[in-house]
Amino acid sequence: MKVTREQVVENRRRILDSASQLFRSRGIDSVTVAEVMQCAGLTHGGFYRHFASKNDLVAQALGHSMKADIDRPFDLPGYIDSYLSSHHRDNPGLGCPTAALASEMRRQNPQARAVMSSGAHLVLDTIADAVSAPVAAEGRQAAIGSWAAMVGAIIIARAVDDRKLSDEILEETRRFILSAMT
Repeated sequence: MKVTREQVVENRRRILDSASQLFRSRGIDSVTVAEVMQCAGLTHGGFYRHFASKNDLVAQALGHSMKADIDRPFDLPGYIDSYLSSHHRDNPGLGCPTAALASEMRRQNPQARAVMSSGAHLVLDTIADAVSAPVAAEGRQAAIGSWAAMVGAIIIARAVDDRKLSDEILEETRRFILSAMT
């Protein structure tokens, strides 16, 4: 039976959704192509109709998840609250690809690293545009410092086994960033 163009597009989206969620949840190296295809509800044999290799899938899944990380219109206080939440901390497969995968990027191929860099530019530009600063350079500085603090806070909050400390890290980072931006 012939697959329609619409079904090919939908299958590709399902693969990218599954891969990006699995990579963020478990790490890139611990996820196989077969697991991605199974999660997407497709056969392993169809993988190469969509991607040249696992490296290609990694880069495209990163791009797919990074575009979804920034909503339009952008609400900076809402983004900070959502990012520094227990829901984000507890659900890495649904969260920020940078917080979930940054430590793995140095071992990935140049294509994946380039996609991560493009995503970082997108996030930083979006945050900088939302910051009220008299000079653009100050908005960029605030964006970089705030986003780095947010990513670091999520990573640390996920790493500690003390729930109270984890919650405190998220809350104090949120408070610090919001006070710095006013």
